[in-house]
Amino acid sequence: MADSEKAAPSAASPGAAHGSDQTLNTVRHADDVLLAKLGYKSEFRREFSYFETIAFAFSIMGVVASVSSTLSFPLVSGGHVGMVFGWLIPCLFVMTIAASLAEMTSSMPTSAGLYYFSAKLAPDRWAPLASWITGWANVTGQVTLVCSIDFTCAQMITTALSVGSDGAINLGAGPTFGILLAILFTHGIVCSAATSVLARLNLFYVAVNVGTTIAAIIALLVCSKNLGNRVDTTTAFTMYENNTGWTNNAWAFLLAFTSPMWTLTGYDSAAHISEETAGAARAAPIAILVGVGATATLGWLLYIAASFATASVDRLLGSTLPLPMGQLFLDVLGKRGMLALWSLVIVVQYVTGAAQGVDASRVVFAFARDNALPGSRWWKRVHPATRTPVNAVWLVMVLAGVCGLLGFSEAALTSLAGSSVIALYISYATPIFLRITSGREKLVPGPFSLGKWYLPLGIVAVCWVSFIAVLLMFPPAVDPSPSDMNYAVVIIGAVFVLAGLSWVLSARKWFTGPVRTVEGTGPLETDGKKGLEVFEKEVSQTST
Repeated sequence: MADSEKAAPSAASPGAAHGSDQTLNTVRHADDVLLAKLGYKSEFRREFSYFETIAFAFSIMGVVASVSSTLSFPLVSGGHVGMVFGWLIPCLFVMTIAASLAEMTSSMPTSAGLYYFSAKLAPDRWAPLASWITGWANVTGQVTLVCSIDFTCAQMITTALSVGSDGAINLGAGPTFGILLAILFTHGIVCSAATSVLARLNLFYVAVNVGTTIAAIIALLVCSKNLGNRVDTTTAFTMYENNTGWTNNAWAFLLAFTSPMWTLTGYDSAAHISEETAGAARAAPIAILVGVGATATLGWLLYIAASFATASVDRLLGSTLPLPMGQLFLDVLGKRGMLALWSLVIVVQYVTGAAQGVDASRVVFAFARDNALPGSRWWKRVHPATRTPVNAVWLVMVLAGVCGLLGFSEAALTSLAGSSVIALYISYATPIFLRITSGREKLVPGPFSLGKWYLPLGIVAVCWVSFIAVLLMFPPAVDPSPSDMNYAVVIIGAVFVLAGLSWVLSARKWFTGPVRTVEGTGPLETDGKKGLEVFEKEVSQTST
């Protein structure tokens, strides 16, 4: 036996366990060293492993529940073509955004995430303003997304009650809002748990998410064939139906992009939990890429299955159920089969909301840590027992509950969902734009780097966000009435007007961007090679 083999302790031996713990502690210390170089003191326990970080980024998009929530968009805007290609095309562009954010997250793994990136990549004179705009856009998107996800979960529950009672129970806006508040309350409890608990929960999240998605795909394909309702391949991939009222079919088809854009949000969550992740500079960027890639792939397969199983687009759109996917499952699986699968979809939507609640609370905590929110001294507190930002968690839940009042108007609620997507993607595009302009020489390369590809990918990403932000402000149908108007432009406009006024009247005098919470670590290195050498030296010294 070789000497190296004799020296290597077995995985089960105390020596191996001790070595493993020592290696993990080394990694965690290196993470804290890098965080200190970014200007922040480590306040969380680094309990998220490599796989758990990936699971978190994937689970927050809740593919099967998100597709079930947004099926109406492609049905209206293209029918079968809208389902299949209305999903695929945006996913390809979103991958450029994910790749760009992954590179920045690897370089600057901090809970501050996007607004920190903007501050460090913008010209010094404009860094505070860039950070302010990005931060408020991200906070707005995060909180409204919690409301949108949980309100949809409440609608899924009302759908199940309607089907289970054969239409005898049809809850209105008031009871649905009550269910929303109950969901938000339980999410507040879950999201206040210790990091170690949250990390383990994500293993359950990813299992139920993937399992339910695969079950839905198989059920739609197999059961629709057994019923004789499955359409042929040509119909599933090429039949186009324009139910929007827009005379231009190409424009109508573009509105189907709402579904994947609403689903593919929140993947920046890997950055926001990076201060709770071991080996964050490597784990967080991989989690972003794997989360988006896996969601895009499974979502496309689910939409293909739904397209094959949809015998009549008009029947689904004319359903009395709140969500057309519920009608599709009912038609294909029958009452019992639909309720069985739908209950799992509800669980997926619930855990998606829980993951989003964690993400939003970390954004609020980080922004408050830099004194950018009213009452920041409260929201930046970390609970001594759980070592999590409990106050920030409950602030998110209260604000999401207030946003839920818009649920008494279907148009307002739909507009809120669109606003969350627009706000989030503006916060994604801002640091990417700065990366390809003023920040070309400022980025400290992390373990994951795009190399020379950062520029073309960044250009595509910024152009796509500019296009999609305008698209999502259009009404879903031509000549809208006040009851079906898209008020996203009003909501987004109000947020930016308020943020702009607060900047002009007050914040420009005191907000300087990210605030250092550690002393003596010096400024963030602006020379990429030198910064990496300093970090590697710290890791080497720690290992020794």
